[in-house]
Amino acid sequence: MKIIEILKQPKTSISFEFFPPKSEESEIQLFQTIKDLEHINPTFVSVTYGAGGSTRDRTRNIVKKIHEETNLTVMVHLTCLGHSRKELIDILNDYKSIGIQNVLALRGDLPVNQENFVQPEDGCKHADELVRLIRDNFGDYYCIAVASYPEGHPESPNMEQEIRFFKQKVEAGADFSITQMFFDNQIFYKFLELVEKAGINIPIIPGIMPITNFKQIRKFAAMCGATIPNELILELEKYENEPEKVKEIGIEYAVNQCIDLLKHGVKGLHFYTLNKSDATLRIYDKIKDYIKG
Repeated sequence: MKIIEILKQPKTSISFEFFPPKSEESEIQLFQTIKDLEHINPTFVSVTYGAGGSTRDRTRNIVKKIHEETNLTVMVHLTCLGHSRKELIDILNDYKSIGIQNVLALRGDLPVNQENFVQPEDGCKHADELVRLIRDNFGDYYCIAVASYPEGHPESPNMEQEIRFFKQKVEAGADFSITQMFFDNQIFYKFLELVEKAGINIPIIPGIMPITNFKQIRKFAAMCGATIPNELILELEKYENEPEKVKEIGIEYAVNQCIDLLKHGVKGLHFYTLNKSDATLRIYDKIKDYIKG
């Protein structure tokens, strides 16, 4: 089923992101996580795609397995950097043959440790080009999601440009958007105001990253330009050597963040799970009374 059709319903969407495991043991862990989360009846789950197509086969295999062995609606991430247009169309035709109808269209990051990386001349350099490629070749078959950045993409010079880039993806045919993780809801609300002024009216689902490992989250936040509020940093620093306490603080912060978002009428919440279920389940248990439907 197309995710956009589900998002048109009044109920609140709850969704989860996974990444393709690198080993058989990690795959077993992932599917245990999926089993743990499946009873929540999420709107959809998504599976990431490595820079330059580095996880192409693993992503496909996990997407196929989730689609065939669970009742979950699955969305595949697809990055365009490193692929020719023919390769992208072949990948999309393959997913269509499996029965996948939802794709998150991304530019993607440059492959790591590939200083001589050369983008195919006939490839798509930006996400809006990928969205247009999908629409031109597959019409309305695919529901297309795109990323949005409440604090701006690290490569964007300012928010004015960021909104312009976002609008280009929407005008190319995007159905809805999932945001990069953020920790300050006021930043998200200001972003929504800019989006509304720009005439962008697709559903925007906030991306939530529960803090369970302080060093790890600081690294992620630095990479994507997400601001961690100073008061939260100071609180976490007190317990930097107490992992369980850090996790407890991070979960409680995410709970309050989600409740505030739900009270402000967001269409849904998308959790970056890192292939683990415990934190997400604990958060869901505390916010479920605020979820519609």
